[in-house]
Amino acid sequence: MQFDREKTIAITGSASGIGLSLRQSLELKGATVIGIDLKDAEVIADLSNQEGRSQAIAETLDQANGVLDGVVTSAGVGPPCDPAKMISINWLGTVQLLTGLREGLLSSKSNAKVVAVSSNSTTITPNVPEVLIDACLEFHEEKIQAILGDYSGMAAMAIAYAASKTAVARFVRRTAPTTEWAGSGIRLNAIAPGAILTPLLQGGLDDEEFGDAIRTLPVPVGDFGSPEIIAGWIEMMLSDAADFMCGSVVVVDGGSDALIRPDDWPQSFTI
Repeated sequence: MQFDREKTIAITGSASGIGLSLRQSLELKGATVIGIDLKDAEVIADLSNQEGRSQAIAETLDQANGVLDGVVTSAGVGPPCDPAKMISINWLGTVQLLTGLREGLLSSKSNAKVVAVSSNSTTITPNVPEVLIDACLEFHEEKIQAILGDYSGMAAMAIAYAASKTAVARFVRRTAPTTEWAGSGIRLNAIAPGAILTPLLQGGLDDEEFGDAIRTLPVPVGDFGSPEIIAGWIEMMLSDAADFMCGSVVVVDGGSDALIRPDDWPQSFTI
C-alpha cells in the first residue's frame, strides 16, 4: 500500500501513541502528514476548547492549501482525567474537527478517507447512561455537566470515556451514509481499539485506582496491543481498499469484546 507525495493526511494526536506510529509509517510511504497536537506537530492546538479547535481547523486547511485526502482523529485522553475534559477532547475534538475539515476533504481528487478513533469501551463498559451519550450527540454541554455531576471518582471517569467514544461511533454511523459524506466522495469510518500500550494506557496502568482495573481486562490473545498494529489497520482504512467501507466500526481489541459479548454483534452500534 503506497501513499504518494500528492496525498495529504491530517492526524490529530500525532505526537504520541497511535497517531505518532501512523504518522511515521505514512511518511515512510511518501505521504504528506499535517500533525495536530499540543507539541511536536505542524499545527499546535489545544482541542479541549473551542478556540483551539477552530485554530486547528483553520491552520490545517491553510497548510494543506485547502485539499485533504484523509483525516485521522487519534487525539484522546482517558482515565485518570477530568471527565468533562475527556468529553471535550474525545468527542468535540473529534466531531468538530471532522466537520470543519470536510471542506478540504471535498477537494480531494479521489475518494477522501476519514478514520475516527473510537474504542471497545463503547461495548464493554457497563452502565454507561444513554442520556449522557445522547447529550453528547445533541451538543448539550449543560446537560452533560449535570449528568456527570451525579457520579464521582472512577465511575465518573469510566462513563465519560465510554460515552465520548460511543458518541464518536454513533456520529460515524449516522453521518457516513449521508449525501454530505458518502454522497460527496468521502468515506467515513471508525476504528475501536482495545487495550493498546500507548502513553494514555500507561498513565492508567500507573494510577493507583485504575491500574488494577485495567490489568483485569481479559485479552484473549494474551497481551496489550501495540500502536503499530492499530496504525496498520488505519492505513488500510485510508487506502483504496476502503472505497467500499462506509460507516463501519472496526473492533481491534485482542478478542476482549468477543469474549465478553459473544452473541451481541452487530447490535453494538444499532441506532
